[in-house]
Amino acid sequence: MMIHIKPRSCSRSDAQLHCEHKVMRAIIGKNGVTQDKQEGDHATPIGIFSLRQVFYRADRIQKPDTVLPVEALTIQDGWCDDPTHSAYNQKISLPHSARHEALWREDNVYDLIVVIGYNDEKIQPGRGSAIFMHLQRENKAPTEGCVALTEEDLQAVLASGATAIHIHASDD
Repeated sequence: MMIHIKPRSCSRSDAQLHCEHKVMRAIIGKNGVTQDKQEGDHATPIGIFSLRQVFYRADRIQKPDTVLPVEALTIQDGWCDDPTHSAYNQKISLPHSARHEALWREDNVYDLIVVIGYNDEKIQPGRGSAIFMHLQRENKAPTEGCVALTEEDLQAVLASGATAIHIHASDD
């Protein structure tokens, strides 16, 4: 099953996620959506992508109900966002010498992560990394290119059996 993200015209970072017959509020990149994703551009890539895997904080939430592979995070988990490193746009173990994001965070944003299959089959350095569906910040702040949902909505998406996401252009 495919879910759809459609940016709302009233805001660059406000979007709607359509899952079965439910419409959910989603937060996307600060700079909206783009056909030409670049590392650090704060935009969400347009296209149809597989949902690859789910990571979750087992110390904070229960294992999600999903058809996707699920793995509990550890404090050593990270994601390489250094375009000059061979592990670019891949899960890594910390500590790590290259620039990276820690997946085990103090805030709750990464308590539940769905890896979106963007730039991961034939990785192109600089074309964007760590494109996830994850939890929204309390203040609903824009993401750096990810799709953010409430925990309730992200759990519902996972339980729906979704295996792909279509991120639409603003005028679709």
